[in-house]
Amino acid sequence: MTNLKLQTRTAFTAICVGVMQMVPPPSVNADPLPGTQALTTESDIASDLVDGVDRFLLKKLKTSVDDRVRDWARDFSSLPNYVASVNDQRNQLKHILGIKDERVSFRQPMFSISVEESSPIYMKTETFNAYRIQWPVIGDVVAEGLMLVPNLLTVRNTDLPIEPEFAQSYAERALSDSSFAIAHVIAIPDADQTPEQLAGLAPGINAASQFARRLAESGCRVIIPDLVSRKVRRRQSPYGGWGSELSDREFLYRSAFEMGRGLVGYEVQSVLSLVDWIESKQGDQRRNIGVMGYGEGGMIGLYAGAVDTRLDAVCVSGYFGPREMIWEQPISRNLFGLLEQFGDAELATLVAPRGLVIEAAPGPVVELPGKGGAPANLSGPDSGLVYQEVARARKLLADLPTEIPIRLILGSGLPFGSEPALESFLNSLLLGLKPGADKPFSAPMPDEAYMSARKDRLIQAWDKHTQGILLKSPYERKAYFKDLKTDSLEAFQQSVESYRDIFREEIIGQFKDPLLPFNARSRQTFQGNGWTGYEVVLDVFEDVIAYGILCLPDNIQPNEKRPVVVCQHGLEGRPQDIIQGDHEAYHDFASKLAERGFITFSPQNLYIFRDRFRTLQRKAYPLKKTLFSIITPQHQQIVNWLKTQPNVDPERIAFYGLSYGGKTAMRVPALVTDYCLSICSADFNDWVWKNASTLTPYSYVWSGEYEIFEFNLGGTFNYSEMAALIAPRPFMVERGHFDGVAPDERVAYEFAKVRHLYQAKLGIGDRCEIEWFPGPHTIHGEATYDFLHKHLNWPKP
Repeated sequence: MTNLKLQTRTAFTAICVGVMQMVPPPSVNADPLPGTQALTTESDIASDLVDGVDRFLLKKLKTSVDDRVRDWARDFSSLPNYVASVNDQRNQLKHILGIKDERVSFRQPMFSISVEESSPIYMKTETFNAYRIQWPVIGDVVAEGLMLVPNLLTVRNTDLPIEPEFAQSYAERALSDSSFAIAHVIAIPDADQTPEQLAGLAPGINAASQFARRLAESGCRVIIPDLVSRKVRRRQSPYGGWGSELSDREFLYRSAFEMGRGLVGYEVQSVLSLVDWIESKQGDQRRNIGVMGYGEGGMIGLYAGAVDTRLDAVCVSGYFGPREMIWEQPISRNLFGLLEQFGDAELATLVAPRGLVIEAAPGPVVELPGKGGAPANLSGPDSGLVYQEVARARKLLADLPTEIPIRLILGSGLPFGSEPALESFLNSLLLGLKPGADKPFSAPMPDEAYMSARKDRLIQAWDKHTQGILLKSPYERKAYFKDLKTDSLEAFQQSVESYRDIFREEIIGQFKDPLLPFNARSRQTFQGNGWTGYEVVLDVFEDVIAYGILCLPDNIQPNEKRPVVVCQHGLEGRPQDIIQGDHEAYHDFASKLAERGFITFSPQNLYIFRDRFRTLQRKAYPLKKTLFSIITPQHQQIVNWLKTQPNVDPERIAFYGLSYGGKTAMRVPALVTDYCLSICSADFNDWVWKNASTLTPYSYVWSGEYEIFEFNLGGTFNYSEMAALIAPRPFMVERGHFDGVAPDERVAYEFAKVRHLYQAKLGIGDRCEIEWFPGPHTIHGEATYDFLHKHLNWPKP
């Protein structure tokens, strides 16, 4: 008896890597197919394919700057009209950031900022008191940081009169009553800094850059939230399984992204909750609110200022610049669809007409090696590029009916939080304040254990929040599909189209480029048992090709029409792997189907060469695109070409894919409706759970496949919803009991919903099947072959 064991996806990746090197085709007759040109290249066509897609995406990133200009309709007739005219973009930015969850209302008396009870005043200085604080953000999430309350009796850097009675009341009440503050500033450190460092209460930041301290010395009440750090640590499920080296930020990003959120959005929410608290305490005389940040804090401050007009001034240091290279920065910065409408210049126009100060100081320097997490480099921003992006923002605001409120601080060797930046920021707050007397002091040794525990609490709180969203997501998706009609097959087919459009545009992403002429090139390179194989290359878009192997049964008669099965390999695979060599996952299923009389076509998909293809996903994300934005038109072009072949029945073209090819089986036939059926092998499961859970050992959160996550699938399309887009066409799952993709019960749970749609609601249960077999992550090739013979109306051997 075969020794069966659990075969995980990690194991399968290793297997595929072993066959990744190009295998020269057999030396046979290289004649092309009739109606095609000769394929003469001697290069690795799979590598050429990936390189071409890379060029295509880089061009799209470059042209995104000009493309997004057309999507804005700014009204410069008056300042109120201008602000109103960009509200749609402001709301779109909130969606991109994942700002969806309702924040805690500070209007309710049980919610407020709290001070650490054991030590109400964390530290006293000559000019301010420091308090360790906590505040509720969303649900059970509690953020933490410091509040610096200036002693106005010693602060003399304002043109505003300060009566002793006022100063005394201020000192007593500023912690809880915003009406007693001259100004409110939220000062945000970089992710690898702490609030204590920014306040000068712990070593690590030069005195010249301790802008939180300087602002408190100026008479502002300063709140400093802590951010999640970039600390890299090995992470795996508490119940074992695979693990990877992930930064804390990427760990939280992964599951949040799948649920339509993101760490960036979460941290913006933390800042906006502080604005909520300040506004809830404002008296009759409103005090201005500003936000200033450095590095990751500058990013958070810029987004916060763009989405919330209650912030009266914004200062960004060590961050502002062109965003087209976001794909090489830490993946936690990734925002799906950002560059469709927003670069930093466009974000600046959302801040206007409020004041924006941009300090072109060097940002954090970070290198993440990618030992399971996404490799990344962070440096700059280059001051010249900052200048160009600011110039672009000013050009976009050229017709603003007031002075353009953007101040750029440039200078050689400029430290972040410089004196000129502080002066401009305080001027933007319109308070007559000046930077306070610079009074740094010798910081005590930091309480490392406390600060580490605080960051860990923050990680745990945001993870718990995302897991709560995951738990509720089946109900969210059910509500999302409320308009799908199932009272008749005709009603279903009409109503499902709107969901197909959403899947195409909002989840997968669609390039609007028209498909090019085929320009088909081919050569005969394989001779099998009763079939002949041809390599075929087709043009798709400029720089983008489709490539695969066409297997034609030798006994096809002239003018005979036969069904086609498009057979898709998995991760790090090649078409050759599924027609020869009896690979332990594929078992030559494409050539075996050809031996049964089917025409088969085995495409080369993009998921090969590890980081080379994963980087393509990173380049596609900010364009609101994915790998499947390329793979889908490749398949459409393949199907279109197959339909022109003399022996192909255009109504009987099926899809059958394993592993990553199974992922393709769920997505491509949902959009390429020319496929008359789909078989998903060694992949079907509760996909959202597999991507977002931080409990199960099966989760991709722990894996090195950092490209796998798809924005907002949790709120829209799990695998049962994708199967609904395939219906009423036949659909089948091939499932080995020992496949490490997911446990049987999760596969059964998700498939039960598909079966319920086909059988109970649409009355077409004969079109929906699953085969369970005692095997691993592999093609079984029994019930699926019967399924193909049945629904493609082709006799068994």
